[in-house]
Amino acid sequence: MCSLESLKIDLRGLSDGETVREYDLDDAYFEAIEAPEVKRGNLHVRLVVRKNPSFFELDFHTEGTVIVACDKCLDDMRQPICTDNRLMVKYGAEHSEEDDLVTLAETEDTLDVAWYVYEFVVLDIPIKHVHQPGECNPAMIHALEEHSATRSSDEDEGKPIDPRWEALGKIRLED
Repeated sequence: MCSLESLKIDLRGLSDGETVREYDLDDAYFEAIEAPEVKRGNLHVRLVVRKNPSFFELDFHTEGTVIVACDKCLDDMRQPICTDNRLMVKYGAEHSEEDDLVTLAETEDTLDVAWYVYEFVVLDIPIKHVHQPGECNPAMIHALEEHSATRSSDEDEGKPIDPRWEALGKIRLED
């Protein structure tokens, strides 16, 4: 089990100027954070924290790979990650988050960046993730082709089509 303590930053304890932190995150990180979409991966995160008189500027650079399910065959696939993100942090009356601005209550000393790193990674994953051609699970591809062929052969044999499906078939999207 990975400890997420190293991803907590004592903002009040930072010296003026820049502070650099580097993290190597692996499967244990994703397990500890109880990540809903990504369960495994290897990432290197470089975090630069700039302390200014009235706010903090956090620049994250994250590189590595995560393991996600292929949308086509459902097997695991490696998804490269390379993302740069910025987070601004200031102190205020109460804790709040808006876009890339986090307001910490005056009584808080630390900022836990573990979940922010995860969100940045998930936002870098493309909506559609599919293996390169020829890398999908052949058994699953065969099953998909078999079921696709069955549907089209039913139409070719002259069997009547359910009128609800026939109406849907008439819908065309215009460019």
